[in-house]
Amino acid sequence: MMKRWMALVLAILACLPTISLAQNHDATSRTVRVALVKMPYVGERNVPELSGGPDYLEQGSLQKLLEAQGVQTKLASPVALSADEEKAYGSWNRLALANGELARVIADERRNANLPVGLLANCSSILGMLSGLQHSGPNAKPLRVGMVFVDAHGDFNTPETTLSGMLGGMPVAIAAGQCLTRLRMKTGLEPAVPTRHIVEVCVRDTDPLEQELLDRSDIQQLTLEDIRTRSANLHSAMKRLSEATDAIYIHVDMDGLDPREVPGHPLTVPGGPTSVELAAALTEMFKYEKVAAFGVASTPYGDKDKTGVSRQAAYNLILGAAKGVQQRKSE
Repeated sequence: MMKRWMALVLAILACLPTISLAQNHDATSRTVRVALVKMPYVGERNVPELSGGPDYLEQGSLQKLLEAQGVQTKLASPVALSADEEKAYGSWNRLALANGELARVIADERRNANLPVGLLANCSSILGMLSGLQHSGPNAKPLRVGMVFVDAHGDFNTPETTLSGMLGGMPVAIAAGQCLTRLRMKTGLEPAVPTRHIVEVCVRDTDPLEQELLDRSDIQQLTLEDIRTRSANLHSAMKRLSEATDAIYIHVDMDGLDPREVPGHPLTVPGGPTSVELAAALTEMFKYEKVAAFGVASTPYGDKDKTGVSRQAAYNLILGAAKGVQQRKSE
């Protein structure tokens, strides 16, 4: 009896290294590495060309919060123009050059198996984020990219439909090839993103002619209720994009949130989700393997965020996205 007991103990001990290695392998497969990428270029006319928003997000406790959640973080090279590029004519032209640089950074980080998280001046940076994903594949062939765009506004205006004249109201239309082709091409986003590969979330303020363009497009719209309940519609949209594309970019304009969390934002619209509600939905979205990058744009800073409520809201979103990647099923 004693011999059989000892043999059983030895057999169990012999298995322990194998169990430990399996556990370590499983932990390694779930490790998330985030690269924070600062894109400060605004592109709008008659305003400062650089935003302090990306620095504001990076200089807080973001990296510590991510690391406390078990996420490895690094600060990627910030987007900056060369001396000659700084002299290039036109704010829109310089924005395109900056987005081209952003695209190179995003592609490099993705090839290095990092999750790029863009700390973005505004929504015009979607061009660089999408271009980076499009050109992050194993060869020169562009990847098929899709986008989930969370914003109070559709950003689907063109120069012919806009009421404000703001470039910041046009980036989805530009990315989709509806206008300003030269600007898109200079960022490297070619081909344009088919509208059937775009999902807009919580859009609730559009210009009349912009709405006509949206109605004629194949852009899918999800509602506040879809976000709050993490509905079947949300999962259906993510599955559809995952089947149709090679890489998905998820973008949040902070004015998409409940105005109480972005009181210093000039373009807030009632009826948005809280950052906690949206973070929970982002966790669900980032469980999908094809989701490859995240961007947070237009965070109020300085005197427009004296209490820090907007920065904390942005952090909630980033942490929610990282949590989703951590919860992806192991292959």
